[in-house]
Amino acid sequence: MTKNTFYVTTPIYYVNDKPHIGHAYTTIAADVLARWHKLKGEDVFFLTGTDEHGQKVEKAAQAKGQATKEFVDSVAPAFQQAWKDLNIEYDRFIRTTDTDHKETVTNIIELCNKNGDIYKGQYEGLYCVSCETFFTELQAPDNLCPDCGKDVSPLKEDTYYFRLSKYADKLLELYEKQPLFISPPHRQQEIINRIKEGLKDLSVTRTSFDWGIPWPLEHGHITYVWYDALTNYLTGIGYPKKAYTKYWPADVHLVGKEIIWFHTVIWPAMLMSAGLELPRQVFAHGWLTVNGEKMSKSKGNFIPPADLIRKYGVDGTRYGLLRDIPFGQDGDFNEPALVKRIHAELADSLGNLLQRSLTLVHKYCEGKIPSPGEYGKEEQALEEAANHLIHHMDGHIKKVEFNKALETAWSFIGDCNKYVNDTQPWTVSDPKRLNTILYTLMESLRIIAHAIWPFMPGSAENMLHQLGQQRTTQFKFQHDTKGKITEPKVLFSKDVTVDDPFSHLDLRVAKIVSVKDHPNADKLYVVELDVGEKRTVCAGLKESYTKEELKDKLVVLVYNLQPADLRGVESQGMILAAVKKDAVRILQPKGKPGDLVGIAGVPRHPKPVMFNEFTKIKMQTSKTKVLYKDKELTTDEGPVFSELDEAKVR
Repeated sequence: MTKNTFYVTTPIYYVNDKPHIGHAYTTIAADVLARWHKLKGEDVFFLTGTDEHGQKVEKAAQAKGQATKEFVDSVAPAFQQAWKDLNIEYDRFIRTTDTDHKETVTNIIELCNKNGDIYKGQYEGLYCVSCETFFTELQAPDNLCPDCGKDVSPLKEDTYYFRLSKYADKLLELYEKQPLFISPPHRQQEIINRIKEGLKDLSVTRTSFDWGIPWPLEHGHITYVWYDALTNYLTGIGYPKKAYTKYWPADVHLVGKEIIWFHTVIWPAMLMSAGLELPRQVFAHGWLTVNGEKMSKSKGNFIPPADLIRKYGVDGTRYGLLRDIPFGQDGDFNEPALVKRIHAELADSLGNLLQRSLTLVHKYCEGKIPSPGEYGKEEQALEEAANHLIHHMDGHIKKVEFNKALETAWSFIGDCNKYVNDTQPWTVSDPKRLNTILYTLMESLRIIAHAIWPFMPGSAENMLHQLGQQRTTQFKFQHDTKGKITEPKVLFSKDVTVDDPFSHLDLRVAKIVSVKDHPNADKLYVVELDVGEKRTVCAGLKESYTKEELKDKLVVLVYNLQPADLRGVESQGMILAAVKKDAVRILQPKGKPGDLVGIAGVPRHPKPVMFNEFTKIKMQTSKTKVLYKDKELTTDEGPVFSELDEAKVR
């Protein structure tokens, strides 16, 4: 029997920080796949969630001063809210702290142990807490992680091992028999080469901390976070209950390229050992960068999904993240390019096509979809193109080529616009001919709405509502579609801007470490700051604060202000203060040194800023708040505080 189900997963995301557009990129892609297969009438299961165990999460909780369970319970909902905001329809949001997941992990360990693949030993080597990964000295020269570049630590402790080396030949055989198992194809050779260099057995327990699933074979050990996390793909569909076989094996695991090793080597080896069927495909997408750099808070290019949604809407954001970048390759998120596409492709090409077509039906057909007459060559060509649209898009989506699928859809939208311009229905005097033209447009728009629904579900449903239609699994061009259309409404707004001057600022929390008199200026202090690194700033605060009053205070630093020589001392930034007549009071942020300070709805695109550029960015205070365009200046910990009301910020 042909499998009429489709099972797609995202990686489960670490809860050591809040979601950013890199997380959104993967999850939107999975949602598109899930919706596309629903359109085809398949029974779909879409799993996403959070990875909540491991030393990295424990350290993040400690840094916040919270109990680890309290910390993960506070962060996981941020991912759920982000996916709700992006109109993502998952079937389960799994957390590795869920009770049923512990049962799954225990079951898999026991099966692997029964197969003789678990044994006790001692681990001695290097470990990267950030990546939760073990390395040899050859893999991590200079004690730096080859993946993230952070320090690795020597580790020596009793451990249980999984006989990963036993499965080297079977893994190579898997890749040969299932060439799409590792996708896209250019990722495959790297994995094959590493296996041929020799697979070592994998340490799968830890004893130096206790935040994880207890190891069932010996008290005092916890399960290695990856050995725990990978099994979520089984837990999510009900394993070990037999009902899980309805969806297993997974059709596609979507992952970032940095974790492809775990998913294409360790995961299939675990399943082989446990005697379970293997997933059909692991697709590793590239990194989504901003201004050519991987996103991180320390670089100031961390973009929460909510920032883009407020500015471009849900569907503009979904479209923009998948339109330009081939999903299997690295790509740079370019906001000006997104704005151009929203203007040209969403508003002008599709939005205008819908609006003028509906307007014509209202004007000439009393708002009802007319019955078509005889089809001419133009209608036959458009009907043929419409009937091929879903088929061509399906071919691209099977290859996870989202950008090409969208390109195909907009090619057809272009055909429809050309059809309007060529036939000029507003000039047609023959009622039967006019009805044929308008019917052809209505039916083409119905098919377009279905084609874009997986990518932009809100806009597609809006289109269908305006067309008086329901979503179906019928994609062929029909000759008898009926319906009463609504009044035309704008589908996509062009009220978006390329940038806001505030987005160029890189504002950070800094702690004053020391304060000295400036050797050559009576009104200046030389202030040493901790902003995750040391910075020196010349600040005109001498008439407002004593040195003792400033010491250890948290301040807001303009981190990317061009350094300037102020009477022989280089000033590396500027401390922000509220100023009202002769009163000067520093802004007071919450958080820790290095935390970012920003405005909700204004994405960050920091670049070096000159002082005269900064002065054009007008901030002011209102009661205790610091505002820019009536929006609050905040950190992740809360609003920035001001002691002065109705004051300017400089």
